[in-house]
Amino acid sequence: MCLSTAYLNKKEEDKVAARYVANIEVDGSKITLTDVMGFTTEIEGTIVSVDLTGATVVIATSAA
Repeated sequence: MCLSTAYLNKKEEDKVAARYVANIEVDGSKITLTDVMGFTTEIEGTIVSVDLTGATVVIATSAA
């Protein structure tokens, strides 16, 4: 099973938005992250990078 960690603006431990992300949906600037337990996190921003082998996603937001 491939689960990812989503970060806000930078890949740093204090910038984690969600862990164990199993699904990502994008609707305009609204990004919905769903973890393996079904918990959802909604973020306004844009996806900057996705590293499938490293299991990381970086999302740019207006909050730095």
